[in-house]
Amino acid sequence: MNLQEQYSKEEAKSLSVGLYVALALIVGVAFFTTQRKEIEHTEGGKYYSLNARFGRTDGLMVGDKVRLAGVTVGRVVDAKLDEHFNAIMTLELKDGINIPDDSSASIVSSGIMGAKYIEIEPGGSMDYLQPGGEFSYTQDAMVLEELVDRIIGIGKANRNKGKDKKASEASEN
Repeated sequence: MNLQEQYSKEEAKSLSVGLYVALALIVGVAFFTTQRKEIEHTEGGKYYSLNARFGRTDGLMVGDKVRLAGVTVGRVVDAKLDEHFNAIMTLELKDGINIPDDSSASIVSSGIMGAKYIEIEPGGSMDYLQPGGEFSYTQDAMVLEELVDRIIGIGKANRNKGKDKKASEASEN
């Protein structure tokens, strides 16, 4: 009988742990859902579209934010490929936010492993991009793996230079 009581305690403990995990998952899903709602458009707002062409968009998706000076001013509403396999991202921006025609659009991330978004860097032109227009200047997403590979490559090259210099100094002596 004692064995059955112990089994019931273990079962109850497993059930409570499972419930805590399920609750944590529900809270996490609710949190991320509310974060996405922050960038959804409201029915009453007016928006216009602009296009930005990128060589690679790694991790940027439809629904992600568009920011200007760190403030969310729109979102990505469409993504398609052109005939040269570049990604054309369609951005919807809040009406009344005029973007100079010499502005640039860059794919950046909020932190090392953070979500991607498009940051608009305004230019100085007095002429503005018209609805349906396209950014002339864009910067592709930086891929973390490529950046790490470059840093490792530079480190190896510097280490090899040091070895070559020591070998050359040793042979002179």
